[in-house]
Amino acid sequence: MPVAYLALGSNLGDRADNLRRAADEIRRTMGEVTSLSSFYETAPWGFRSDNAFLNAALAVRTDLPPMELLARTQEAERLLGRTSKSAGGVYADRPIDIDILLYDGLVLRTPALTIPHPAMAGRLFVLRPLAEIAPGVVHPLLGITVGEMLRRAEENAV
Repeated sequence: MPVAYLALGSNLGDRADNLRRAADEIRRTMGEVTSLSSFYETAPWGFRSDNAFLNAALAVRTDLPPMELLARTQEAERLLGRTSKSAGGVYADRPIDIDILLYDGLVLRTPALTIPHPAMAGRLFVLRPLAEIAPGVVHPLLGITVGEMLRRAEENAV
């Protein structure tokens, strides 16, 4: 059964509870959550806000194809209080954000979904939790591990 890696983020409300509830909803509707990272507090990225994020990553063993997984993650976001998605590079505060990062080595480009997530290699708030649970997973386009992506991103951030 395929394994998908998802990024979770929250900067409104009880952020830790939002992440736990998202993981529970993923477990309930998408598959077996085989690992969940620690929660990492990070500054907002791509917009100004007084609200820091909590970020996490999880692995889910799922029989859902990628587009159905996307639909279920978006439904989970709505269920957990997200009323609108970011569009056109405009970001805002949100109770929950769930992004598909990797899906079993798949490369997919559609108007609605790109796998692997196109910006993951440069985002420390994604890579730190992902490297905690999947340091040896190889990015199917870059040909390097998540751990190596994190090392490079940390070097570039200095």
